[in-house]
Amino acid sequence: MRIGIMGLGRIGSFHAETLAGLDGVDSLVVTDPVAAAVATATERFGATATDSPEALLAAGVDGVVIAAATDAHPSLILAAVRAGIPVFCEKPVARGVEESLEVLRAVEGSGVEVHIGYNRRFDAGFAAARRVVLSGELGDLHTVRSTTLDPAPPPPAYVAVSGGIFRDCGVHDFDIVRWVTGREVAEVYATGGSRGAEYIREAGDVDTASALLTLDDGTIAVISDSRHNARGHDVRLELHGMKDSIAVGLEDRLPLRSVEPGTAFPAGTPHTFFMDRFADAYRAELTAFTEVVAGTRTSPCTVADAIEASLTAEACTLSLREHRPVRLDEVRK
Repeated sequence: MRIGIMGLGRIGSFHAETLAGLDGVDSLVVTDPVAAAVATATERFGATATDSPEALLAAGVDGVVIAAATDAHPSLILAAVRAGIPVFCEKPVARGVEESLEVLRAVEGSGVEVHIGYNRRFDAGFAAARRVVLSGELGDLHTVRSTTLDPAPPPPAYVAVSGGIFRDCGVHDFDIVRWVTGREVAEVYATGGSRGAEYIREAGDVDTASALLTLDDGTIAVISDSRHNARGHDVRLELHGMKDSIAVGLEDRLPLRSVEPGTAFPAGTPHTFFMDRFADAYRAELTAFTEVVAGTRTSPCTVADAIEASLTAEACTLSLREHRPVRLDEVRK
């Protein structure tokens, strides 16, 4: 199979390396405005270079991976859909909800599969948690806790266009809570603060935030996000039910130090980067996309799925700004 990659920045280059190592992928076709990035991909992976997205779509590709800047996502998704080519696109679908809904309307009924990248769905621990919840082993859930702590803030240029911590970071928590529990978010209340980099405050953002989500069955989900976790990249999920409790991420590379006497947990080297923490998940995610391209499965994370996570991010951003609870109905268009 011949896969095209639009965008060869950090995540695009990582995807190129992953795809080049998959048995089902025979060749890559790449495009990026930065000529040096294209040259590197052609040299490392034997990729075919094209000078534009249009040229890439005309190069006989079977599927397209979009890892370009967020602003380009809608037009690139729609161009691939018009060409009848299955799409994998990194989250989000678009910068705003209205534009995301325009993409959804164009994709629906097209017959072209679009897979939005939420890699935690392909992590072994999160997938196991979903199976346990669906089996009923936990009984009725009453509390969920989802944590995403980055080791350091992203650079100022990224923060300036990220849309805020809930749209950029917390959206992963919102998607995984929805996917694992099988429930929808009904209402949110969010708070946050900034005690670190001045440029985050200047951008009108916060570097540490929490959100309290009420799911449609009354389950409470507590979200904790921060740009500052000097010990490493900490991503965890706890699920507490009437019969049992489980956790994802409690393993020897957890970047959290116990001070309990006589306790050696965790014993390994802490995860320091999201590509380190989720390397296997990214490989599984792109393997799933090749199955979508081959027609052996449908999209495991649709545009509609991604919009639900984005709606929760919008509601949390509004709640943070206005210091009040926000129901999801308020931000639906």
